[in-house]
Amino acid sequence: FDNSGESLAMSPALLQKYIEAARKVAEHLVLTPDGFTFAPHPVVTDTDRDKYCVKRIVEFYQRQPTDYADYFLAAWRYRHRAALGRPNQTLVDVDADDHVSAKYLARVWSALTESPETVGPMAKLQGMWRDLPAPEGPSADVVRHGCEEMRDFVVALRTKLEVPVTGLQASGIHPGAQAFVLWKNRQYASHRRHFNGDALHVPTTDEDVDLDLVVPVDPAERAEYEASFARFGDLFPDAFYIAERGRDYVGKSKDEQEKGRLLSAGFHSMMGYFRDDGPLYDLILDERQQAELDALWRELDFITSAPMRQYSGFLWFERTDSRYLRDAEFDFARAEDKNATSETLIDRLAQQYLAKAVNGGATGDAVTAIEAFFRDINAQIRWVEQARIAAEPRQLEQLAEFAQRAFRRPLSDGDRDDLLAFYRKLRIDESLSHEEAFQDVLVSVLMSPHFCYRMDLAVAEGNRRPLTDYELASRLSYFLWSSQPDAELLNLAAKGELHHPEVLTAQARRMLKDDRVRGLTLEFGGNWLDFRHFESHNAVDRERFPSFTNELRQAMFEEPVRFFIDVVQQDRPVLDFLEAGHTFVNPVLAQHYGMDVGDLAADQWTRVDRAAEHQRGGLLPMAVFLTQNAPGLRTSPVKRGYWVVRRLLGERIPPPTVPELPADEAMLGDLTLRDVLARHREHQSCAVCHERFDALGLVFEGFGPIGETRDKDLGGRPVDVQATFPGGSAGSGLHGLRDYLRDHRQEDFLDNLCRKLLSYALGRTLLPSDDETVATMRRQLAANENHLGGLVEAIVISPQFVNKRGRVDAVE
Repeated sequence: FDNSGESLAMSPALLQKYIEAARKVAEHLVLTPDGFTFAPHPVVTDTDRDKYCVKRIVEFYQRQPTDYADYFLAAWRYRHRAALGRPNQTLVDVDADDHVSAKYLARVWSALTESPETVGPMAKLQGMWRDLPAPEGPSADVVRHGCEEMRDFVVALRTKLEVPVTGLQASGIHPGAQAFVLWKNRQYASHRRHFNGDALHVPTTDEDVDLDLVVPVDPAERAEYEASFARFGDLFPDAFYIAERGRDYVGKSKDEQEKGRLLSAGFHSMMGYFRDDGPLYDLILDERQQAELDALWRELDFITSAPMRQYSGFLWFERTDSRYLRDAEFDFARAEDKNATSETLIDRLAQQYLAKAVNGGATGDAVTAIEAFFRDINAQIRWVEQARIAAEPRQLEQLAEFAQRAFRRPLSDGDRDDLLAFYRKLRIDESLSHEEAFQDVLVSVLMSPHFCYRMDLAVAEGNRRPLTDYELASRLSYFLWSSQPDAELLNLAAKGELHHPEVLTAQARRMLKDDRVRGLTLEFGGNWLDFRHFESHNAVDRERFPSFTNELRQAMFEEPVRFFIDVVQQDRPVLDFLEAGHTFVNPVLAQHYGMDVGDLAADQWTRVDRAAEHQRGGLLPMAVFLTQNAPGLRTSPVKRGYWVVRRLLGERIPPPTVPELPADEAMLGDLTLRDVLARHREHQSCAVCHERFDALGLVFEGFGPIGETRDKDLGGRPVDVQATFPGGSAGSGLHGLRDYLRDHRQEDFLDNLCRKLLSYALGRTLLPSDDETVATMRRQLAANENHLGGLVEAIVISPQFVNKRGRVDAVE
């Protein structure tokens, strides 16, 4: 709908593009046991689903604190808490400070301090612990090094104590059969906190003896050592989790154990996952984290159909590589048969497969492994099937909730019925699966006019009406966040309270503090100040300016964003845009500006309060504006000056047809750019315009084409930053321009900001009837010492913001 309330139809080409875009969104859909979510990348194939789920589990593992050195250091700090100035500190406090697990730290602390040992690995570890220096002694690096030596001792010894596992064998059954590989995996997993007693040896004169594994000959004395090894193994597992595994049936070399596919079960030519994280689960994770990890593994099966695909792989392998199922009696079990995963056929195959194995001489663990395989895979497949059926009502309900958020209002009974009717039609008439139908309904929501259009823009001609509370919620959220309303706005709308002025202003204040105000910064600030598309700016000659990297360009773009957000969230005076003595930088931008900001991570930003020492502070000297308003090989006082008068002061000066200046500043000959501009202004048709902004651009000649400070231009000539401003006052450089703007143009800046912000909030150009609201905004600014918050509050309770008018009344 346009400003008059008339319908605007999409062109066929645009409609087709929009349909394609909506379908691409649906490709990110992931159905879960609790509803649905959207993956960051398309999830279309089985491989996509695998990557999405596996990545989430592996990232969960990697986030957990499993470095023994961190726990030894945390225990040391707790031991010396009084000397470190925290006498009342608890182990839980240490957990928060050192980013370790309080649960595991308590066990480590107890093992190091509460039961002194005299023999075995725990005795040696306790001795290393006692040897750590006190806080008043050597530096913290020495203590950290000592903790790392303890860690290295634990890791090295634990590797020597790993319990070996030998694979199963049975006549005719391939050693890489799923039943046998899974049995071997379970053996590894169940012995993570055990130790290999056969690795210990009695005293010997052999020079190659490992003293850490030596135990006495006497059985009674040896028992005491073995008890220490048992406690050591129980506390320090050989692995907290296995995130990657190679083919495990071919042997157990370290390389094959650790290198392979993420979360793989270790099959050959078959997909399948195996969960091996018992020590992490039992020793480190709290109940909430355990529940999160359990849910991630359930989602892996639910989303990827892993049990079904694993079983199909088993059938394929046993009929090809293994050939164990090539007999005629097994013809009913084929991977290409969709019914092969049914409970009936799995039970039938389990009986015949086991019978053949037993007849071939399989006994003991081999029989147990086969029985466990069929029992477990059948249970996993049945769980997925039942969980998917149980999840469908929740998913459809969540889809209705999604539609409500997309439409930014409650769904009517008719809306909800239409969604469900469309879903049922797709399932019944089109024979689509649940997921396929769900995706198509999702696309229909994204194609709905209630999502595509702000329906509050449609009013009858000549009428005026207040916006409903839901319409106000949308208008407010798109104004301040460039996004849909959150739950709090919608709840207030549901209660019919949002239209009250005091509620509107309170919500505006809340929203300005929220991080989503970045949307206002990007969409309003980025377009008002004309840097919205600088991330793709490629006018700079990178051979001449090799320091202008993609990282520097991104940092230049981010600087005004960070500055604007700070003004908004801290409710600073809007004149800070012009006069502030601070700015925000990251390491690459700090280097460009010649600022020393200490050791910052590459993605870390910091506020620099004395930026004026580097000729920075506020918007005017930001590199993004200086670079964007330069042709690439020289500066442009014209463009830089015009940016000030056009963007900051709101002047509209139609550019005449003028001759081009040389593209390269080094090619100007004996003339400076100032001299060339002076000759240019000798033409009367040019002088009328240029006298209004050239001087404002000349003061920036101390900044080069990429905003770097300089004393000479690219031709080696000294730069001159003196200027005579419109009206006759003179000034020099950035300080002179600021003085001119403060003394002569401050009211223009404030008036322009008010008009730009009101126009953005209303989504239209301003009309003469808006002048009174602009005047109210100016009064609010003056009464509020020019703070931005007062400006926003004046807008959100204005008649223009809370009402809609038809065409006869100059519709918005």
